Amino acid sequence: MSVELRFPFEFVVEGTPVSQQAKRRQSLREWQDCVRAAARQNLPAGHFLTSGPLSITLFYFPATPLQGDIDNIVKPVLDALTRVIYVSDRQLHRVVVQKFEPGNVFEFRTPSAALAEAIGKAKPALYIGLSDNPFEDLA
Repeated sequence: MSVELRFPFEFVVEGTPVSQQAKRRQSLREWQDCVRAAARQNLPAGHFLTSGPLSITLFYFPATPLQGDIDNIVKPVLDALTRVIYVSDRQLHRVVVQKFEPGNVFEFRTPSAALAEAIGKAKPALYIGLSDNPFEDLA
């Protein structure tokens, strides 16, 4: 039986994101496998790929100050979720990415369970949230 994916869809990936420009291509593949595994662990059995417009939020909680640029972690994550959650990353109408380095204290008013998990988890951790309403935060 096929199941439609319900949004918001959120999960946490443990580990340090790997840049698209990684010199060791194996490191990039391993990171993308880790992202896929975390997504699949949270997907309902028998789900089908969504084909509508989406937004994605990436909140990175590093263990130490980020050495590279935050934008370099985005593309590997988007590519990893293609054919796992959505048909194509062209469906993404909005991408939000932010880092929360140690000492950069920010208190979320009402974090979801997945975001609270990422905040409380040993670092590094990456929170990933997808919505089927790319305009929800713009109203």
